[in-house]
Amino acid sequence: MIQLKRAYEAAAKSDGLRILVERLWPRGVSKEKAAIDLWLKEIAPSTELRKWFGHDPDKWPEFRKRYRAELRANKDVVTQLKQKIAKRTVTLVFAASDTEHNSAVALKEFLVRRK
Repeated sequence: MIQLKRAYEAAAKSDGLRILVERLWPRGVSKEKAAIDLWLKEIAPSTELRKWFGHDPDKWPEFRKRYRAELRANKDVVTQLKQKIAKRTVTLVFAASDTEHNSAVALKEFLVRRK
């Protein structure tokens, strides 16, 4: 099972394995409070794509398309994440304030379609 949670929300036992899927550490969140088990920087969108998107909902469809292309080109880290997901509940932790239009949502969508 794949869950999503903002880095600013409290960790819970039900989160299972907590994986930070951001290239940058969330501002103002201590490592202790974040309770991250694994930080997969490499699975995050490229800096160029992240900056281009800028969390603009109007760019969401194109962002998802470009991010999927990056994920397909990054097979090793995608495989690593899939192996983690196959074994237990995983929570993809993200920093964005928009809970509907962010890379973790697009990543979960990509992973679910690829199972």
